[in-house]
Amino acid sequence: MSQQDFFTQKVQEAPENKLFRFSLSKILFDQEQFIEAIPHLEKCIQFQDDWMLAHILLGKSLLQSNQADKAKAILEKALDLAVEQNHDDPKNEILALLEQFKH
Repeated sequence: MSQQDFFTQKVQEAPENKLFRFSLSKILFDQEQFIEAIPHLEKCIQFQDDWMLAHILLGKSLLQSNQADKAKAILEKALDLAVEQNHDDPKNEILALLEQFKH
């Protein structure tokens, strides 16, 4: 059983488990299945709205899916969370991603 199959099954068994969803969305993202990852990441954020990593991955997935307006809003929220939570490396990553909106 692949990791994707494993976490797909786990999400079906426990749809409210945010860690199973995030794990599945990360696998989907890594396999460049961005559109498939988006609803799982949106659900993660519904479960925990201050989850910075879920915001970053959602923003990246939206960018890769040609949904720049949505991506920008999500990445701006991720930046706020990174600053609030004192995460410098993610903050710098988000700033770099947001740079493309200035051109």
